Parts: sequence; structure tokens; C-alpha cells
Amino acid sequence: MTPRSPAAPGRPHRLDVIIASGGLLVGLLLWTLDLYGGPPVLGLPAPLTLLALTAMSTAELMRRTAPMAALAVAVPALALDIAAGTLVATVLMFTDVVYAAVLYGPPAAARRIPVHSVLVTVLATIVLTAVWRDPQVVLISIGIALITTAPAWTGLIIRNHRDAAQTARLRAEQTALLAEMDRTQAVAGERARMARELHDLVANHLSAIAIHATAAQTIDDPAATREALGVIRENSVQGLAEMRRLIGLLRDPKATGNNDEPAATPTLDGLEALVDQARTNGAGSGLTFVLDDARRLTGPDAEPKPPAPVELAAYRIVQESLTNALKHAAPGRVRVRIAHGPEGALVVLVRSPYADRPRPRAPGSGAGLVGMRERIALLGGEFDAGPESGPEGRDWLVRATMPATGEEEQP
Repeated sequence: MTPRSPAAPGRPHRLDVIIASGGLLVGLLLWTLDLYGGPPVLGLPAPLTLLALTAMSTAELMRRTAPMAALAVAVPALALDIAAGTLVATVLMFTDVVYAAVLYGPPAAARRIPVHSVLVTVLATIVLTAVWRDPQVVLISIGIALITTAPAWTGLIIRNHRDAAQTARLRAEQTALLAEMDRTQAVAGERARMARELHDLVANHLSAIAIHATAAQTIDDPAATREALGVIRENSVQGLAEMRRLIGLLRDPKATGNNDEPAATPTLDGLEALVDQARTNGAGSGLTFVLDDARRLTGPDAEPKPPAPVELAAYRIVQESLTNALKHAAPGRVRVRIAHGPEGALVVLVRSPYADRPRPRAPGSGAGLVGMRERIALLGGEFDAGPESGPEGRDWLVRATMPATGEEEQP
């Protein structure tokens, strides 16, 4: 598409130079061969048609760079040409200047020139009919329309098509940009989700391995060492199995494993097993674990089962909270409570003994609280974690409230 030219005159376009040169040469040839119009309308000397031809050729040079200036030159040049004897080349170049003024000129000119060309044709027809009552008036009116109205409306039609194509192109570019932004956001969201799942799947087992490996190194007791190694092996096997399942899901979301592998989407039914595992992992740390499931699962007041995203988030909250308790909590009792809140919301409370330790029992990435907060935010729930005074002293309390409906994508 040829770009719209600036208002200030510039260097003529190469195609415009060819058109102007060709029109000038054809006009000179027609003049040399005496092939020009009938007698002058106003009795002006015939050589003035050459001046009109030169002026029209000059207007053609500006048809793209300064279309309105070209039209201002072309109109008097055409009038001079008709008054002194008409050259066909001059008339044809005038039609092209009118066409270019509509196509390349400012929007206001593109709207007005076609309308004015129709008015000129109608007024010329009325005047000629009133002055010269002859059937040839019809042919002359058609000729006027062909050199004014036809090129003007042709330029307007092409300009509208060009503008529509440009608008469609811009809309397509905007759509592509929005699609790329959506893709980038989707990739970032998926990366964050994968990071949360990987952290939740592996951190618990690796923390238990680190704690018991430290105990095996520091305690000079063969029985305790064997017990620690057994816990290390159990957590290693479970961690590897969950890693294989996660990798399999990432490679093929439709893939399913055998019944011996852990479930792809944990549910609240697995909390008892999760707490039992925490009891085993924290046996040497002076920690005890208690699960209080206060949900109304049976009876007339039974609450419906939460959606899968809510169950998954609750399971991961408990899992990460138990992992943090194994790494940071002081000796004492860790209490996990699951209950229904107002409007069927699911409430998770994990309370663990809080003490300022010089260093954790096992190193961590610091992403646990961030991941839990992100999970609850995706579900539109509320999350809070921090120290709080409890009935047995100062505790670290994790509180998460999830609505009855969830939108988080399952792993």
C-alpha cells in the first residue's frame, strides 16, 4: 500500500515523474500532429495549450507529494487548455490529478471533492442547457462528468478500501499482540503453578530426609541410625514416585499410572495419611501431630464435597504447613483442623509451637508461604500466617479460608 504523503511538497515519486513525462511527450506529439481539439472557446492563441500542458505536467509531479497544490494548478491549466484549444493529454492528466487529490489528499478534501465534482457537472449542464439548446449538451455533460465526477468517486472508493484494509491490518496486529500477551501470561501462570506443585510435592520429603540424615550423623546409636535411614529411604521412594507422576503429567496430561502410584490430585481424604507421615518424620524432633476434621460429612446438616481445586489447595496448605513445622517448630503438639465456615467455605487451621530458633532443622527455599498465598488468591479466598498467642503458649498459626467454588487449575 502506498503511504499517504505529507502535506509539505517533497521529492516527486518516481511513478509521478514517469506519468508527468509521458503526458508531456504525448501532448507535444499530438500538438505536432495537429491532433488537438476544435476551435478555441474564448479565441485565445492556440500555443497557449502548450502552456496548459506544461502546467498540467507540473501538477502531475506533485500528485502524490502535494495533491491539493497539484489540484490548484490543474484547474486553471484545464480552463486555459479548453479556452485555447483542447489537448487530450492535458484532459487525461487532469482526471488523474483529481483522482490523486482524493486518494492522497487530507480526509476533508476526500469528502468534499467528489461532492463538488457532482455540483460542477450539474451546474455546467444547467448553464449549457439554458444558453445552448442543443442535443450535444448531453454529450458535453457526460464529458464533464467523465473528467471530474468519475475520477473523484473512483479515488474515494479506492481510498475507502485502502483505509479499511489498513484498519483491518491494525486490528490484526492488535489481536496478535493481545494473543501474545495472553500466551506470555499463560506461560508465566503455568510456570508459577508448576513451581508450586513441584515445591509441595518434593519439599516435604526432602525436609524429612535432611532432618533424619542430620540425626543419623549426630546420634551414635545403631538402632536410631537404622530408623533414620528407614525414614530417609521411605521419603526418597515416595518423593521419586511423586516426581515421576508429575513429570508424566507434564509430558502427557492424559497419562494415567497404575494404582500403586500416588493420586495425581490429592484430596482431603488423604489428610490422615499425610499427618501419619508427619508423625513418622517428626518422631525424633519432639513433635506430635493431631488431626481434627470437624467437617459435617453426614446427617441432615452435611456439607457437599468441596470442588477438586479447593480440596487440592487445602491438602497442599496442610502439607506445606506440616513441612514448615518439621523444619521450624519447637517441640510440642502440631494441630491441624479442617472445618466448614460461613456459606460452606472450607477453613484450614494449622497451629504449631513457635520459638525463635537459631536455624531450621532443614534448609528451605522460602517459597512455602508465597506458594500458599498464591493458591488461596487464585481461589478468591483469604490467607494469613504468623505468630499468635494460644492456650499452650505462643504458636505459629496458618489460617486459610477457601470459598465453596474454586477456579484453580488442577495439576
